[in-house]
Amino acid sequence: MYIMTKEELQAYLARIGLTDVQAPSKSYLFALHKAHVERFSWQTIDIFARKPAPIGFPESVQLLGSGRSGYCFHLNGAFGSLLHSLGFDVRLHRAGVQPLGAEPRVNSFHLGLTVHLKNDQQEEEIWIADVGLGDMPFEPLPLLVGTYEQAPYTYKVASSGVAAGGWRLEHDPLASFIGVDIAPEPLSTLDEFIPKHEYYSRSPESPWYDMFLVRQRHATGSHELRGCIWSSRGLDGLVKTELLTQSQWLEVLADYLGEKLVAYSPHERAELWNRVQAAHETWKRSRSE
Repeated sequence: MYIMTKEELQAYLARIGLTDVQAPSKSYLFALHKAHVERFSWQTIDIFARKPAPIGFPESVQLLGSGRSGYCFHLNGAFGSLLHSLGFDVRLHRAGVQPLGAEPRVNSFHLGLTVHLKNDQQEEEIWIADVGLGDMPFEPLPLLVGTYEQAPYTYKVASSGVAAGGWRLEHDPLASFIGVDIAPEPLSTLDEFIPKHEYYSRSPESPWYDMFLVRQRHATGSHELRGCIWSSRGLDGLVKTELLTQSQWLEVLADYLGEKLVAYSPHERAELWNRVQAAHETWKRSRSE
């Protein structure tokens, strides 16, 4: 796995609002995970704009360090590199997300991470660390069968029914997907995921090819911007808002989802808005017919 330069490490930590480099520990892992989830959204912006970013470890580190974000391969790839560079025992795994209406699968369309730590009794603990799922767990989850509350969501860890010896992270029924199955075998490279990324980011058959979607988790809820619909879920429930102007849309992107579109010129931002608004109007007409 990639080891960051000192400059990259300092820039990355600054990007997530942390400055102190500490020895690997459970408390430090939790601090890093929460800070990463709060600072980086899961997004299909670059795919929608036909400007997909590569998923190599150094490329993903640079992507996030430049004020941008990505989706699972970028987010978990960069976070894995950060943990590895800080001395954590982090491992890569093949995984597969089960969307609503689909069957469980491990198809390498998701990159999973585990972190292995020693507790005070020098016993090994394994933690699921996933910062690449959109409305993901805010904190790492123990790789132990059980139910875990992280308001406003409830997560379950179970044995996988499709990956022998693997495990399954089940999402809250209110969330955007059903669950994730993860294979137990650790991987040493990203080779398994490169063709999947090519499909996701360049194929017209990809579910993200014409979908403008940004998701952001925080300590008590999550935000989602799907086209022109902003959904904010918190302890009091879900609020949906239709964004009617480009200025509203850009404000929500920047203030609630941390996406300032730094790689896009004013002209490109306007083009993105025009495409999103046109698709939104088509969607509204289809619902009224």
